[in-house]
Amino acid sequence: MDKPTEAALREFLFAFADDEHLMGQQHTEWIGVAPFLEEDLAFSSIGQDELGHAVMLYELVCELDGVEPTDAAIDALAYGRGAAEYRSCSLVEYTTTNWAEALVRHWIYDTLEAMRWSLVAESTYQPLAELSARVAGEERYHLRHADALLDGLMADPAARAKCHEALDELQADVLRVCPEAGDERELVKAGILSEFHHTLMDPLRGAIEARFDWSFGPIDLVAYSRGSKRSEHFGPLMARMREVLDLDPSAAW
Repeated sequence: MDKPTEAALREFLFAFADDEHLMGQQHTEWIGVAPFLEEDLAFSSIGQDELGHAVMLYELVCELDGVEPTDAAIDALAYGRGAAEYRSCSLVEYTTTNWAEALVRHWIYDTLEAMRWSLVAESTYQPLAELSARVAGEERYHLRHADALLDGLMADPAARAKCHEALDELQADVLRVCPEAGDERELVKAGILSEFHHTLMDPLRGAIEARFDWSFGPIDLVAYSRGSKRSEHFGPLMARMREVLDLDPSAAW
């Protein structure tokens, strides 16, 4: 693999891993406070899956860097970088105590994630293709779980209205999930990605509008890419995530 392709792949892996990491954290924070016990357990389980996916993606970064993917090496990538070095999108950085927003985001994120894994299902970078196949079953469960909840909620006028209010709140962040993290031209040219990441935006928007019988309103977006700028939610979220590590730097996540 040449240097430009390796650099582009590293950026892609970081963007994917950081999203999985932060989304997993957001899900786990609902344990004990979700509306009912089954969702305490389900969100925690799904969060653990996402954190596991993040670990496996960080391991690929370690391998690219020629570093043994030990617990300490993974922790350094997951927790030890400065904010400007993360490549997460604002949708996963956004922290909410609103259950409707958490559930709607769950469905949107896992719909996007399934599309995202499909970009590397036949990747020429074999470790990524193998990882895509490995997580496929878990991702099907995540979407079935979200769909099962939404089937009932969308049939109830009051619950449906809350879902629409959540979409109104989340839409700006949803529209920012697909910009590429680096130069994906190298990845598409090398067959590591089947398409550019931004090509997922139109099918994602269509899926959201069909699922929720809702339409994106007009919105002005500042030019956005997965660069060094983090949202205002990132700092407090990372502080919560680092609580144990800051108390005991020898701990492994």
